[in-house]
Amino acid sequence: MEPFNIKIGYGVNEVTLTILPADNDCYKVIYSGAIIGAVKLDIDCWESVPEEDIVAGDLPFYKHNLSSGKPNIILNEATVDEIGDEIEHILRGDEDL
Repeated sequence: MEPFNIKIGYGVNEVTLTILPADNDCYKVIYSGAIIGAVKLDIDCWESVPEEDIVAGDLPFYKHNLSSGKPNIILNEATVDEIGDEIEHILRGDEDL
C-alpha cells in the first residue's frame, strides 16, 4: 500500500500527517518529514506503537522546534484514536467523510 495523507484537528489547528504503511498492520505517522510515532489496530482499538519497536529506515524521529511555529504533535490516546479513525476511512474508501 502506498503512503497517504490525512488531516486531523489538533487543538485549534488542523494538521496534515503522512501515513506510511509498515509491517504487521502498523502505520508510521510522519509529520514535517519525520516520524512522530506509529499506530496499529489491536482487535478494535487503535494503539500507539512504542518508539523502540519502530523501524525508522531513512526517516528521522521528530523533534519539535519551538521556533518553527508548528504545533507539537503528541500521540496521546485521543490523537491516536483520531489518526486511527482517519486511517479506517481511507482503507474503506470513504475519504470524503
